[in-house]
Amino acid sequence: MVDCNNNTRKHNDSSSNKIFVGGLAWETQKETLRRYFEQFGDIIEAVVITDKNTGRSKGYGFVTFKDPEAAKKACQNPSPIIDGRRANCNIASTAANKKHSSQTPQHGIYD
Repeated sequence: MVDCNNNTRKHNDSSSNKIFVGGLAWETQKETLRRYFEQFGDIIEAVVITDKNTGRSKGYGFVTFKDPEAAKKACQNPSPIIDGRRANCNIASTAANKKHSSQTPQHGIYD
């Protein structure tokens, strides 16, 4: 069976292009993330997640690359030093897939 949607999904799904970066220093800004990770390839977006009430960093963020290979290169060092602090990074889809697979109901309407 041929998956006709494969090409569409490949171009629209940025999950293989996106990395999760955790353990960030509280003062780390999106510009710092961009500067650090642009050595691996062209970046579409770099964001640091903040608390919506206080505006303070939650200590993690995401970087989306144009090319999935750049994201893989960026994660070859799983513990980069950013703003003087050891962070951690991995492909965002890996964490999302683990989360979804652990939350799969044992019994559902399709059983």
